[in-house]
Amino acid sequence: MTGPKAYCLVVFILVYTALVIWKRRRTEALWVGVIALLAVRILTPWEAFHAVEWNVLGIFAGILLLAEVFTDSGMPLRIADLLIDRSRNVGMAILLVCLFSGFVSIFVENVATVLIVAPVAIEVARRVGVSPTPFLIGIAISSNLQGAGTLIGDPPSMILASFLRMNFNDFFVYLGKPSIFWPVQVGAFTSAGVLWWIFRKYRQPVHYIEPEKLESWVPTGSIVTVIVLLALSPIFDPGFHWLGGTICMVMGLGLVAWTAFRNPGQAARLLRRYDWNTSFFLIAVFIVVEAMVSVGLIDDLAHQFARLTGDSPIVVYVSLVALSVLLSAFIDNIPYITTMIPLVQEVGVRIDANPVPFIFAMVLGASLGGNITPFGASANVVAVGLLRKEGIAVSTVEFLKIGVPFTLVAIASGGAFLWWIWM
Repeated sequence: MTGPKAYCLVVFILVYTALVIWKRRRTEALWVGVIALLAVRILTPWEAFHAVEWNVLGIFAGILLLAEVFTDSGMPLRIADLLIDRSRNVGMAILLVCLFSGFVSIFVENVATVLIVAPVAIEVARRVGVSPTPFLIGIAISSNLQGAGTLIGDPPSMILASFLRMNFNDFFVYLGKPSIFWPVQVGAFTSAGVLWWIFRKYRQPVHYIEPEKLESWVPTGSIVTVIVLLALSPIFDPGFHWLGGTICMVMGLGLVAWTAFRNPGQAARLLRRYDWNTSFFLIAVFIVVEAMVSVGLIDDLAHQFARLTGDSPIVVYVSLVALSVLLSAFIDNIPYITTMIPLVQEVGVRIDANPVPFIFAMVLGASLGGNITPFGASANVVAVGLLRKEGIAVSTVEFLKIGVPFTLVAIASGGAFLWWIWM
């Protein structure tokens, strides 16, 4: 391997190594790689601009703004309080809160979900005199699980949509078959049994918690409106080129303007909290992967992967799931998924099989693998950090005792269901 292909491979390896070592500087590391690729004309600036899925960026930015205002409205915390107050015992209350966390993470970024719900779980644990550690771990891994289920759940699902041109409805039915939403729900249902088994010993009665004051119904109505508009958008934008991002940006900015009219200080704080880092991270990822595609590096990697796994679809399928779960327990799943989707597409072509179930399986594995370790996903890191503030140190082994069985049950059931309906 020589020339542009070798240069691109070296840049990719160095960038990925930097992502693993310096997680706090991952965006800077990626942009150094982008500059290195542009400097030798692997891509022109114009090609790099067109490599970015701006529709996906619009969806991410708009949903992030909506989620911030929705969080500040008090609705998620109010629902969590009501669920706890209607439960028979502490174990059932926390299980319902974990399931609710998964539901909220369909619309709200996982870290925000943990920050919303965790204080309720900590207060419940404090009132009955038990450790909140398993409760917060359960909330974190439940919120991570649902991210890949819908278009607006998490960046990995948006990346999946951009490559396969999937609109909002395609996450439920794609090419006439049940789509990735349903394996995620199968995984959520079965892994809830793991949490029930862990929480079953907490039989203490629930003490009443005063429901959070609801600031306004407008943010909740805005979320519902966005979902309806995204469901209708394929009528006007069947190729998933522009309308989804436009809808989310218009609604997000509109809600920020509404917030600024009511409380300028709150709007300013909201904009300061906006995750610019991830936005620029996504832009750089798209450019780096496009460079790898343009020089033929993805084709070469797909050929090597097919050579190692052979032509058996089941071997390729299981290998992709296992590799994705293992790697995403230690590395960021956004660049991994972005790199692997075109590679898996090529593998499917080489073994003469439909690549869609392989891509879904890879995304499912990468989304769930982060639940294994306390540093595998941002939500896990935040949950452990909140416990540290309470004076509780969480060991890796302690996290593994919950994260490993939860992940294995979810990926085994969800992956088996996906294979059954597609293959």
